[in-house]
Amino acid sequence: MMLKNNFLTAVIALVLGLVGSFAQAADQMKLAVTTSFHNSGLADVLLPEIKQDLDIEVQLIVVGTGQALKLGRAGDVDAILVHSKAAEEKFVSEGYGTHRRKIMYNDFTLIGGKADPAKISEAKTASDALAQIAKSNSIFVSRGDDSGTHRKELSLWKKAELNAENFDAKWYRAVGSGMGATLNVAAGLEGYVFSDRASWLNFKNKADMAILFSGDPVLFNQYGYLPVDPKRHPHAKNELANKLEAWLVSDKGQKMIADYKLAGELLFTPNAQ
Repeated sequence: MMLKNNFLTAVIALVLGLVGSFAQAADQMKLAVTTSFHNSGLADVLLPEIKQDLDIEVQLIVVGTGQALKLGRAGDVDAILVHSKAAEEKFVSEGYGTHRRKIMYNDFTLIGGKADPAKISEAKTASDALAQIAKSNSIFVSRGDDSGTHRKELSLWKKAELNAENFDAKWYRAVGSGMGATLNVAAGLEGYVFSDRASWLNFKNKADMAILFSGDPVLFNQYGYLPVDPKRHPHAKNELANKLEAWLVSDKGQKMIADYKLAGELLFTPNAQ
């Protein structure tokens, strides 16, 4: 009889364990985020609190904005957090996202060796700075990966009436990598690079590099949160995506974003509507 009871107890424990595992799996969601957001280190601060408050395991898929949007269109993630407004609005208008919600912003910067051969620190606008780099044939390292950062860089070349597709590869190096890897290449070559401020502040291999140009209003960098539309992809975990959004725009979520600093410098400014 005792053996039978022990067997039943073991079976019940196994069943309860399986049920618990399924319940835990139901509270997991996939969020595609940009490499610049991930490189900032902010996710390491937010995710434990999200797990504690919402009991949601957020699995980050770290890619460039272009790839994040593709994952959303394919229904491979439940929501995306990216920074390319025009592309985000198109994603929503085409029926792939339910809406776009502002979460936070920072800015883009132009970084280079302190010698600054193209004298971009004296430029009046970001486009002028890039034009001076092109004119001097100084090494410039581009992400070249269809990320939000890369798209912004291309728009600034265009504003300077230059086409990056026509640049000589001897000085214009498109590496097709995330922000951290691109910064590493630029540091190794002592070249110029276009980066968001958060990734730069959290970058460990600064060598003789520094921010040489910033402050142009055109360098404003807004991050948007877009839940994947369950009408397009019924399997998308829209309820969890909405819970995560509510937390990110809550007083606690916004305060944690505002309080995240490195060396006393603010990496993101919360601006949820």
